[in-house]
Amino acid sequence: MLQRPVELAQYGSKAFAQLCAEWGVTQSMGAVGTSADNALAESFNATLKRETLRGGGTWPDPAICRREVFRWVTRYNTRRRHSWFGQQPPITYEQQHAPTLRLAA
Repeated sequence: MLQRPVELAQYGSKAFAQLCAEWGVTQSMGAVGTSADNALAESFNATLKRETLRGGGTWPDPAICRREVFRWVTRYNTRRRHSWFGQQPPITYEQQHAPTLRLAA
């Protein structure tokens, strides 16, 4: 886990801002405890890193990275069990709780 001083220095640096601008990424840093605090996104990203990198640190090239992240997100959104859904995959939860739509006559 990054400590606050390191995090602020790294993500607030000019080099990081320039890299974000080159890649078309919008930077966002909110204060802890405010409505802008992005704890949910940080939790999601930590899970993504933990489950895809598995301690490896990097991927060999961008194409492999994109495929691995896509594969993981697809699994996360369809088959991975979530505690919020009572240890059910999201697809199962949605099938059980989705509203039934009537066909128009």
